[in-house]
Amino acid sequence: MKIAIIGYGGVGRAFTLLLNDKKADLLKIGLDLQVNYIIGRVGGVYSKEGIQIEDLMEFTKNNKDFTDYPNGGSKSLNFDDIIKNKDIDLVVETTPTNLVDGEPANNPIHKSLEAGFHVVTGNKGPILFNYRKLKDLAIKNKVQLGIGCTTGGALPSINAGIFDLAGSRIEKIEGVLNGTTNFIIKTMESQQIEYKEALRMAQEQGIAESNPSLDVEGLDTATKILILTNVLLDKDYKLEDTTIEGITNLKVSDINKALDEGKKYKLIGRAIRKNDEMLISVQPEKVSAESPFYYIDGKNKGLSFTSDTLGDLFIMGGASGVIPAAASILRDIINIHKGNKVT
Repeated sequence: MKIAIIGYGGVGRAFTLLLNDKKADLLKIGLDLQVNYIIGRVGGVYSKEGIQIEDLMEFTKNNKDFTDYPNGGSKSLNFDDIIKNKDIDLVVETTPTNLVDGEPANNPIHKSLEAGFHVVTGNKGPILFNYRKLKDLAIKNKVQLGIGCTTGGALPSINAGIFDLAGSRIEKIEGVLNGTTNFIIKTMESQQIEYKEALRMAQEQGIAESNPSLDVEGLDTATKILILTNVLLDKDYKLEDTTIEGITNLKVSDINKALDEGKKYKLIGRAIRKNDEMLISVQPEKVSAESPFYYIDGKNKGLSFTSDTLGDLFIMGGASGVIPAAASILRDIINIHKGNKVT
């Protein structure tokens, strides 16, 4: 399978490295992945016979600009070259998420599906804004759109809804889906410090971004719940359909009061069926030890489905970081290779 990688930041680089590390294991299942393109913000690397990943990794140890790579690097290479050459089977899209309009990622995803390429992405923006259009385009062109990385990275949330709840009606989706906020709340509890100090510690450890607003204001959790709802229930909800409250107003006194009650605070995203509509919300809530979310601490995540015929399904864990995110992209590629439906 010949692939192109769009975006060469943390996840893109981790994915490239993962392909090299897992090459022997992938060959055992008959999957020979050849990277023909790596496209960054300006320029990239191209090889019709496949980029020598190990050699590129060695080059970039001492060279920040990977477009200077002597075996196919070019500052003029761009996404349009992929469409023009049509010498790949699948596009991996790993650019940063934009929750304003989903661009610039939506355009290459749309054009890739239109050109008959499978697409696997970890980018929540295009899926939040245009999932139905992109799904219809994939169906029309007989390719697949893999989005498992968009709703919790390593947590197999999309897969559980598609495969393990097949034939049932989902009545409720609940999740602690943001490891950053979960870590901050746990730090406030264990260190007895206020939100701003816990945030600073998370940033120092690389757990929170320098601009953490998507996480701490609840937008990341809301986006994940919306994507799960839209994909699994064939809906088309947007952020404006969601009630959102983050953790920025949470105080140590709130956390201690909850502990005195035998409870813990968690940032919970929720979609509850009411007739044929879903009521979607994100807010910090006190949960007791009777709730499985009580035990989701630190960077861990957890997701619960309630269905009409299969009962309750709960998933927890899933590592956080660029390597687990890259691994979830690889998981979708393997499922596409095996002929499994990924959305």
